[in-house]
Amino acid sequence: MTNHMNEDVKKAITSRRSVRKYLSAEISKDIIEDILNVSARAPSGTNIQPWNVHVLLGNTKSKVCKAASDAFFDPKIEKKNERIHYMENFREPYLARRRKVGWDLYQLLDIKKGDYEKTKSFHVQNFNFFDAPVGLIFTIEKDLGWMSWLDYGMFIQNICIASRAYGLDTCPQAAWGQMHNVISPIIDIDDNHIIHCGMSLGYEDKNAEVNKLKTVREELNIFTKFYE
Repeated sequence: MTNHMNEDVKKAITSRRSVRKYLSAEISKDIIEDILNVSARAPSGTNIQPWNVHVLLGNTKSKVCKAASDAFFDPKIEKKNERIHYMENFREPYLARRRKVGWDLYQLLDIKKGDYEKTKSFHVQNFNFFDAPVGLIFTIEKDLGWMSWLDYGMFIQNICIASRAYGLDTCPQAAWGQMHNVISPIIDIDDNHIIHCGMSLGYEDKNAEVNKLKTVREELNIFTKFYE
């Protein structure tokens, strides 16, 4: 048994990060299909496979992005997630981690505290998939339990890692969860489904300031205990 992780696998995992500005270079349908086919090998309790993927390209992506962006700025349109994404009230240590990545990102973008106009201008880019050529919307049936949501997360992670094999980057986006009613008339989302999240997929714009963000991860001893 080898004592070393395969370097290609390790590089794919450690090079994965959320990219928030993309080149316009198109991605072939064959590559997208290969990534999704490989990712569907994710573990799934009793082989339920709870994932449903809507691949947005070209004109349809433009329509979805316009509808969501317009809704983002329209105070008359309710934008609310059906389920709690993270926590109702953040506490430590999660509050500090959340603040750290937020202010690191805003510092790169020169967004000062209280500058709501700049903040909105950045947040709305979620609904243009950060200019990525491919947008993915993930839906899940409403009556599936939390273990299926966990399985879904492993499927999404597989997409992030498999994309690296093609030199592609991703950004999972919880923001799309609030746009179910807005984009359902454009794409075929069943009534018994809700939007889990979205994802940008494309080639990183390496010149973009926003892509210089490096997140800080906790040391192993913070989140791991060994028992012998």
